[in-house]
Amino acid sequence: MCLLLGPTAVGKTLMLKRLQKLHVRNEAPESGEAPPTLPTVGTNLTDLTLKKGKVTVREVGGCMGPIWPSYYGDCSSVIFMVDSANISQVSSSCIQLLSVLSAAPLRGASVLVIFNKTDLPCPMTLMEMKSLFRMDDIMASATQPITVLEASARTGQGLHKVLNWLDSTLKE
Repeated sequence: MCLLLGPTAVGKTLMLKRLQKLHVRNEAPESGEAPPTLPTVGTNLTDLTLKKGKVTVREVGGCMGPIWPSYYGDCSSVIFMVDSANISQVSSSCIQLLSVLSAAPLRGASVLVIFNKTDLPCPMTLMEMKSLFRMDDIMASATQPITVLEASARTGQGLHKVLNWLDSTLKE
C-alpha cells in the first residue's frame, strides 16, 4: 500500500488519474485533456500494475489530515504532494510533511515528495522549494529514504519518474 497525501488542492486526484491512464494505456503522460476532478472527501483507491508487481495507491483527502495516521499501519510507501505555485501553503505543507515523517508506523516507509504544478505561470523552482522546506536537513535527519521530484499532474511532466519510483519501492 502506498499512501498519497498532501494538503487540499495540490493535485493528488489528478495525478492518480493520470498515473492510472499512463500505466493502463501506456500513453504519453501529456496526451489529452486533463480529466475533471473534485476535492476528495474520504479516500480513493487505485491499483497500478508495475514491472515488479502491483501496488495499491490510497489517496486520502487533504481535508482529512487529522485522521491520516489511521491509515499509516498497512503502508510501505508515501507520496506527499506540495503545490509549488502556492507560496501561502508552504509552511503548513512543511508541518504536515514533518508530521508524516515523524509517525512511528512510517519510520521504514519510502517517501516521495512531489513539488507539483510546475506548469503554472509562477511556480517556485525546485531549488527554492527545497530551500523553503529545508529538505537537506529533513533528509539528513529522517529515518526514511526520501526522494524529491518536480511534476505537473496537469501536463503529465514527471509522471514516468513517479511510476519508476513506485516500482523501485516494490520488493521482488
